[in-house]
Amino acid sequence: MENFSKDEVLVQLAQRIKVLRKQKGVSQQNAYNDTGIHFARIEQGKRDINYSTLLRICVYFEVSLKDFFNQI
Repeated sequence: MENFSKDEVLVQLAQRIKVLRKQKGVSQQNAYNDTGIHFARIEQGKRDINYSTLLRICVYFEVSLKDFFNQI
């Protein structure tokens, strides 16, 4: 098992979320309006997110947690 720093993990999460948002064709502002989640902060890779926020993001983008992590 590889060891990842917290910063590396946050960057990977940020990149995956950004890809999903762009695939859906929504801006950070529209995604925020729809969910109340500050995507700009997350996509900078500087904000850690909790499990419930990640679940809400997956629901919003209609992707399972398994599929979310399979692409990281």
